[in-house]
Amino acid sequence: QVQLVESGGGLVQAGGSLRLSCAASGRTFSSYALGWFRQAPGKEREFLGAMRWIGGSTYYADSVKRRFTISRDNAKNTVYLQMNSLKPEDTAVYLCAATQVRTTAQFMGIISPQEYDYWGQGTQVTVSS
Repeated sequence: QVQLVESGGGLVQAGGSLRLSCAASGRTFSSYALGWFRQAPGKEREFLGAMRWIGGSTYYADSVKRRFTISRDNAKNTVYLQMNSLKPEDTAVYLCAATQVRTTAQFMGIISPQEYDYWGQGTQVTVSS
């Protein structure tokens, strides 16, 4: 069973930065991709970006691509979300998720929450103005 645990959330002022972590366990992740999402109160879960474990390819939603970066530490089975130039509208619960991918085309299409099989519990990020 795949387990995902997010950490690193908190309160930050507008313009600041945070780095979130997603520690993955329970499986060999070479055939997986990990995605980052966020959900604000009353809003739908929003895709932020994804990383394919093999090769480390990434892509991002247009809304965050110049401010957010996904990276990983293979030795720790951990994926990170570096968030810079944070805005009050970035306030949300941030979640990581995992799914198996077999092709590049499939990897590039995993932007919907329904594409993911495993989820972490989320970590709260609050950006004050």
